[in-house]
Amino acid sequence: MILLLLGALALLIVPRMRGRGPRPGQPLAEGTLLVTGVSPRPDGVDGEQFVTITGVINGPTVNEHVVYQRMAVDVNRWPTMGQLMPVIYSPKNPDNWNFAPPQAPPPGPPQEPPPYAPPR
Repeated sequence: MILLLLGALALLIVPRMRGRGPRPGQPLAEGTLLVTGVSPRPDGVDGEQFVTITGVINGPTVNEHVVYQRMAVDVNRWPTMGQLMPVIYSPKNPDNWNFAPPQAPPPGPPQEPPPYAPPR
């Protein structure tokens, strides 16, 4: 009886400890999301708010895979219908996706060091 209770407890606790999202070390695929539906943007608020978004992902392992998700998004970056957004997703489960992190700007040309000035 105790073994059965411990097993049931483990079934409840382990998924919460593992969390959501891709597993560390698992390669992610990059693709694009075409937004086909989005909940209305809230008026008069700032910061992150929940948005329900639906669309299709195209990438190296999927072609027009329909996705639906509720997530927190800053109201100043609220998605719009028809928008193409870069995403990352699990190749094994494309329903496990998120917006791609912003790209860093390319490095500029190297700057010349300042002229040498001897210490005083």
